[in-house]
Amino acid sequence: MYYKVSGVTGKLTGATAASAYNPQGLKPTVPSQAPPMIFAVPTKVVSETGSVSHYMGINKVPELQKIFQKTDGAPVHLKRGVMDKMLYRTTMGLTIGGTLYCLIALYIAAQPRKPQ
Repeated sequence: MYYKVSGVTGKLTGATAASAYNPQGLKPTVPSQAPPMIFAVPTKVVSETGSVSHYMGINKVPELQKIFQKTDGAPVHLKRGVMDKMLYRTTMGLTIGGTLYCLIALYIAAQPRKPQ
């Protein structure tokens, strides 16, 4: 037995399988025409492209694995050197500065207004 919400009473009523899967009487339709192409460039068939994929760079994964897997005691987000340290310190400085700014703004907002 299938159930659906009645549009008139707002309660559950018994329903047939076809109407239970098509709410509010919507019927699935197939478009009579194909949708227009979005781009005017024709697409390539898979057999035209060939089986070779071209990559325009070198594989840096082995080098990065060596860097990140060293046991030098440094956290992983600081292992690549000076730029990582600068980025980390800048982020921490902005975070601490923003926290202080918010606390000062909260302190000022908590003060009673002076009568004029």
